[in-house]
Amino acid sequence: MKAGFLKPTFWKIVAVLIISAGLTATYFRFTQGLSAVTNLSDQYPWGMWIGFDILCGVCLAAGGFLICAITHIFNIHEFKPLARPAILTAFLGYSMVVVALLFDLGRPLSIWHALIMWNPHSVMFEVAWCVMLYSTVLFLEFSPVLLERFKLQRLLKIIKKVSLPIMISGVLLSTLHQSSLGSLFLIVPSKMHPLWYSAMLPVHFYLSAIGAGFGMIIFEAYLSARAFGKGLEMTLLSKIGKYASWVIAVGLVVRFTDIIMQGKFNYLFQPTQETYMFWLEIVIGGVIPFAFLIQKNIRESRKWLYLSATTLICGILLNRLNVSITAINGFSSGNYFPSFSEVIITMMFVTIGIILFYYAVKFLPVFEEVHEESEMLEGIVPEKGISE
Repeated sequence: MKAGFLKPTFWKIVAVLIISAGLTATYFRFTQGLSAVTNLSDQYPWGMWIGFDILCGVCLAAGGFLICAITHIFNIHEFKPLARPAILTAFLGYSMVVVALLFDLGRPLSIWHALIMWNPHSVMFEVAWCVMLYSTVLFLEFSPVLLERFKLQRLLKIIKKVSLPIMISGVLLSTLHQSSLGSLFLIVPSKMHPLWYSAMLPVHFYLSAIGAGFGMIIFEAYLSARAFGKGLEMTLLSKIGKYASWVIAVGLVVRFTDIIMQGKFNYLFQPTQETYMFWLEIVIGGVIPFAFLIQKNIRESRKWLYLSATTLICGILLNRLNVSITAINGFSSGNYFPSFSEVIITMMFVTIGIILFYYAVKFLPVFEEVHEESEMLEGIVPEKGISE
């Protein structure tokens, strides 16, 4: 195993280069401050680390609370095989968010202040507490995997006895701060483009997080099946794709109804960069995945289901970046584009997250055994006209 670990491959070399460059940028960030590595300013204090590392990171981790709600609150136990990898992804995602906050804060050593210096009127205070509490809940939700691996049966029995209240608290906490992240931008109505600013931002963020959560469940299941030879539970993933299409439809209806009700319909057709970026996120994250996932034969194809989920995820990530960067760039007195150091540090977070997921799946009982052939016979009709 040691020889295999040290054997150089293309992706290992890429990962080493990214992490090395990220650690170098990290050194300059913590020794010389934000100005040395970012293009942030007093006029534009939030950039890529908020837009991608925080907003996108939390959004992509939504699969954890969705699976817990489906399996433990609504008692749809057939989806339990998808729970552990989804919870692992959520736990790693939130861990990366906490680390990213240390990079983004001007005074990272003061991150603990929210514990004792309460400001209940602040949305950021609520988000801080929800992230701290939900990260703890995710660790507890994932702990049975660790306890099984190290055969700590007594602790495992205790955790299983309190699993239901843990799951319920996780769903509540995640619901609170998925929407509250949208509330962060309600305080800057004069600095955001009208296509994105709305009193409904918390609702938009929550609905899109559900869509991203469903997309990530499919995405990680497909890649894990290819990387580790695990059975791909197409019966369950096809149903997840169907649920995702419903969420996409509701999200699109709510989004455009909100724009029309606010009298912002004219902004949809102005020849501006913001308009183009808006329609790009709608098409990539809404129209295309909905058109795919609404079709049963596409949902029952491994390749096309994966591509649909990937498109959905990319569109929602673009939405978060549009809200945090595009919507503010044209209306702010500053002009922001992320620096190389900001990009490479973000890439370092993503790379480390992938590595941790890989070794967690490799050495821990994250996936349950799946009998793919019986699933195909029971629930999946052979594809017609769509290649596997």
